[in-house]
Amino acid sequence: MAKLKGKIVVDVEMCKGCELCIETCADKCIAMSKKVNGKGYHYAEAVSDMCTGCTNCAVVCPDGVITVYRVKLS
Repeated sequence: MAKLKGKIVVDVEMCKGCELCIETCADKCIAMSKKVNGKGYHYAEAVSDMCTGCTNCAVVCPDGVITVYRVKLS
């Protein structure tokens, strides 16, 4: 079975910093940025390259600001 490599992209300006994505990430690939967006919220960001592309973070995001990309590794 091929292993999956994932990557997340967060729409920084739309993220409200609810942290639900952090709680659902089994691989602990997401954390809150120390920076804030234009609305004054700390936003989620990828902090590890261990993402498997499971999409749990995107599914639980109430504002749909996370896009997940997956690539099969040979």
